[in-house]
Amino acid sequence: MTDNNSAFDSKEYDRKVLQTIPYYEEIYKQIIDLIKVHKSDGLSFLDLGCGTGKIAEVAFPNLDIRRFVFVDSSENMIKIVKERFADIKSEFNVCNIINTSYTEEFDVVTAILVNHYFHKEEKTDVLKKCYSALRSGGIYIGFENFMPYTEYGKHLALERWKAYQLCKGKNFKECQEHINRFGVDYFPITISEHLEIMKQSGFDVAEIFWISNMQVGIYGIKH
Repeated sequence: MTDNNSAFDSKEYDRKVLQTIPYYEEIYKQIIDLIKVHKSDGLSFLDLGCGTGKIAEVAFPNLDIRRFVFVDSSENMIKIVKERFADIKSEFNVCNIINTSYTEEFDVVTAILVNHYFHKEEKTDVLKKCYSALRSGGIYIGFENFMPYTEYGKHLALERWKAYQLCKGKNFKECQEHINRFGVDYFPITISEHLEIMKQSGFDVAEIFWISNMQVGIYGIKH
């Protein structure tokens, strides 16, 4: 049991996630690159499930941000980001994503390795919240673990993921425990299903911009 929805306590999260998610640092670079191309000045930014504030760490030095709102259901995570980003541009909200109620306030909404904690039927509700929070022309960017299309594809991907974690210094028990969370503690869906519920949530544009191992990056534009 951890102090948040992830596999790791807030105090060890940054170290453990690097041992767990392939291309973790690169994922955030890709997000910033995408935002820059779409819109880069005077941004109002909402990060849902903010964790320890990784996206803010790379966003503040690289984007023109006038408002940044951190949301997380974990009080300990919000405490960490308050200590890291106690800036006049920053706001903090301890709240489950599904209970947020922002309306047409943001140019960018991100949810990084968060929405897979919701069952499929809840994901559409969450994405509707993201859509509602965006202004016209705003961009939603999400990263999630995804479900392969076949049982063998799932087996191969999970074994590959376990091998990655072993290479990064985890012991076999830790690796197996993390793999055992798949479909039990979080609920991946296929990439096709991701695109389908994005469109059901209102996004006119829904695209894949990154796939690595078992993680997929998706963005949606609100027209």
